[in-house]
Amino acid sequence: MEILARNSRVFCPFLGKTSPATLKALSASSGLKSAAKECPVMGPAMAARQYSSSTPPRAFHESAPTKANETSLESVHAKVGVFDTSKGICEHGLAAMKVAAQATSPEPVVSEACEKSDKFNYEQFYHAELTKKHNDKSYRYFNNINRLAREFPKAHTHSETDRVTVWCSNDYLGMSKNKHVLKTMHDTLDKYGAGAGGTRNIAGHNKSALELEASLADLHSKEAALVFSSCYVANDATLSTLGSKLPNCVILSDQLNHASMIQGIRHSNARKIVFKHNNLEDLENKLKSLPLDVPKIIAFESVYSMCGSVAPIKEICDLAEKYGAITFLDEVHAVGMYGPNGAGVAEHLDFDAHAQGRPDETVMSRVDIITGTLGKAYGAVGGYIAGSAYFVDMIRSLAPGFIFTTSLPPAIMAGARTAIEYQKKTLTDRVAQQTNTRYVKSRLAELGIPVVPNPSHIVPILVGDAETAKIASDMLLERFDIYVQAINYPTVPVGEERLRVTPTPGHGPELAENLVSALETVWKELNCKRVADWEAVGGLAGVGVKDAKPVQPIWTDAQLGLASSPSEIEAPNSSILLEESEKVAAVSVSA
Repeated sequence: MEILARNSRVFCPFLGKTSPATLKALSASSGLKSAAKECPVMGPAMAARQYSSSTPPRAFHESAPTKANETSLESVHAKVGVFDTSKGICEHGLAAMKVAAQATSPEPVVSEACEKSDKFNYEQFYHAELTKKHNDKSYRYFNNINRLAREFPKAHTHSETDRVTVWCSNDYLGMSKNKHVLKTMHDTLDKYGAGAGGTRNIAGHNKSALELEASLADLHSKEAALVFSSCYVANDATLSTLGSKLPNCVILSDQLNHASMIQGIRHSNARKIVFKHNNLEDLENKLKSLPLDVPKIIAFESVYSMCGSVAPIKEICDLAEKYGAITFLDEVHAVGMYGPNGAGVAEHLDFDAHAQGRPDETVMSRVDIITGTLGKAYGAVGGYIAGSAYFVDMIRSLAPGFIFTTSLPPAIMAGARTAIEYQKKTLTDRVAQQTNTRYVKSRLAELGIPVVPNPSHIVPILVGDAETAKIASDMLLERFDIYVQAINYPTVPVGEERLRVTPTPGHGPELAENLVSALETVWKELNCKRVADWEAVGGLAGVGVKDAKPVQPIWTDAQLGLASSPSEIEAPNSSILLEESEKVAAVSVSA
């Protein structure tokens, strides 16, 4: 491996600036394609490559020059004087492909000394685990996507001159570029510096943390809130602490709960009972089997991010009260997005009442514990819990995930609070986002492109095969400058792989039509199944299910200020909506 690299580095810009050790690491992870995109020669060549309609794109190391791409490759390489027409491809390309072929060899990349040793071969183990991921097509490839604040929802790739449209960001409302949020963060950064200085137990509370937690408690009409470094940590720390401290606790967990909740339950060592997704009958049967005096936690989400389904929150609260359980509701994909104040689906269920004030007898007031994120609709980073004062103080005092983790920087917390207070005062962004989502769903339905039915803002497009989903994602990026990541196992079950689209207020009609047109081309060229095809095999993941009832969106036409039915929705003028949103007065971050 090292000899090949040394010989090739004489004429290969990519290999010339990459050490043998790094190449070995790239080989083990098969990340050569991603790294090659940074090369001044291969980067433009790969970007220029066009796939024929009859041949789906292949991995870089499998590609050979064809009549279809010889011209583009030659023109790119001729500019740097390395194209050799007698070989049909530049020497750089040949060398890179040789190294890539070596990288995907079934033989582990280990040294001779390691092979002869009786000690455990760690590198061989790593390679074997990665090989499994490659073989079942679930290996994750990361694209170099750099979202541009001033051009939202545009981003540049490895080259700052490139532009792609991001269609899969969880920055649902574009708050990461909101001018009020950015000003607050700049001012706080200048005043208090970059870091928090340590954990809050040692470095102490600070103004930004106290104000943020007060805003979060008010958002959810709870007595208190506590901020964590992420909602993954918040869920893990809270469920593990609560489950381990409550005597003989049993945690009932929805079948599709997020990995953070699953980990928290596992770390609690409490008894776990899984109930079928959103199935009230199954949940009640499992609650019936437990004594009333046994502590019970029902853990579930409001919006499930990979399928877009929404939990029956009110009915779960009814069961919790009947059988002596408490409710743990993850509103990660709903905070900022639903309700008149952006508190989530629990608030949205009593939309009019919350719009007129903060009443006590609501679905949200019945939920015992609410968790959420600052890293999606609020455009920052971090997670939190909200609940009773005693509950929050107990978690603050006992949870290792809080005690031993450095606090979020003051600028992050101040910016997140500004985003929360901003969204409390306007529906404009939420209305634009929901209307754009309806428009995309309706256009895809017209073409029979299969969207998993759901009432939320998530647009999961069913592909049903990991390799095909990856190819479709690559085609959208390389041919149409559209970034939509493929979702595969373990995020979704094997056979239910999909593309996950998330419109924002900035994805207006022109961008939506670009997406729909590109997806239609991809579906034709890859011969992907449409709704009728799924119907013919009995349906999958809610797509093509016979006699299925239409799913009504959470946001009603009246709440969105629309007179048309969902199928007649026209995309709004998002630029006007965004301008109106920016007119909202700047939010003060003072206590």
